[in-house]
Amino acid sequence: MIATPERHQPSAAVVYHPLKTDIAALRSAVMVQERRLGWSPTQWHETEAHDAGVGATRRAIANGASVVLASGGDGTIRAVSEALRGTGIPIVIIPQGTGNLLARNLGVPLNRIDEAVRAAFTGNNRAVDVGILTITREDESEDEHLFLVLAGMGLDARAISATRATLKKRLGWLAYVDAGVRTMLRDGPLQIHYSIDNSPLKPLSVYTVMIGNCGLMPGGVLLIPDAKLDDGMLDIVALRPLGAFSWLRIWNKIGWENGVLRKTQTGRRIIDLVHDRRSVNYSQVRRYALSVSKPEPVQLDGDDFGLALAVSGVVDPGALIVRVLPEWKAQA
Repeated sequence: MIATPERHQPSAAVVYHPLKTDIAALRSAVMVQERRLGWSPTQWHETEAHDAGVGATRRAIANGASVVLASGGDGTIRAVSEALRGTGIPIVIIPQGTGNLLARNLGVPLNRIDEAVRAAFTGNNRAVDVGILTITREDESEDEHLFLVLAGMGLDARAISATRATLKKRLGWLAYVDAGVRTMLRDGPLQIHYSIDNSPLKPLSVYTVMIGNCGLMPGGVLLIPDAKLDDGMLDIVALRPLGAFSWLRIWNKIGWENGVLRKTQTGRRIIDLVHDRRSVNYSQVRRYALSVSKPEPVQLDGDDFGLALAVSGVVDPGALIVRVLPEWKAQA
């Protein structure tokens, strides 16, 4: 009698933030899918205070995980993605945080753990780009990080640095609005030097410069209308001071044009007629660099990454595999 070769069953791994994850609901949802499809027992890895998930994800990879479910806020998703970048092992997002930025851009449901878990076991793989940011500190040391949605220097990073932890816990992403208003009233424009795609350095006065990989923010704000997760490009957004009504112009551009007019063909024609790019400048690039004369806060995907004198980086096209359900496309 010829022995039948033993079939290798796939196995999932869960990397979770213990303070943000509904662990009972998540374990139940994973167990249902695991038993229904005959997968091997799922690995469970808790993140640590000093490591948002990179180490836990590397242990999951070493233990043979076929897919990694990342449960937590944007920081956890970013850390897990950093470890999975270039491995071909898919990530599944279980959104449990304040902003849930990448989840919003992918159409992942924010309050349905069962549906998010189902994607890990029956979903489709989608290759998306990631942004790479190298931070130069005041002591000339450098450290490199990945971002999935948005990195920035200026008002946005100052606001995130100034966000009160107690207010963020109570109000969620609206806490950033409080910090943004306080920062805007207190601080003036930022003087930078920048280069895109190896062009010569140029000076520019800005409120903030943001490097985007996708464009949808909390509250339905479409910050970068043309940004796509899989176009092999990053989108640079510069908010510029142009007199006493600068913020009114910026809000008109982002809130009214991007949020309302772009949703209809007639609205897009109105935008083409106005064609005001003075207060909000957009550029699509593969490589970027910017520097300031004194240390400024830097943010990645809504997290404070300390002070920098310069940042630079590139896009890494298709470097991360995200597992999604087909029906999420219409929601993205």
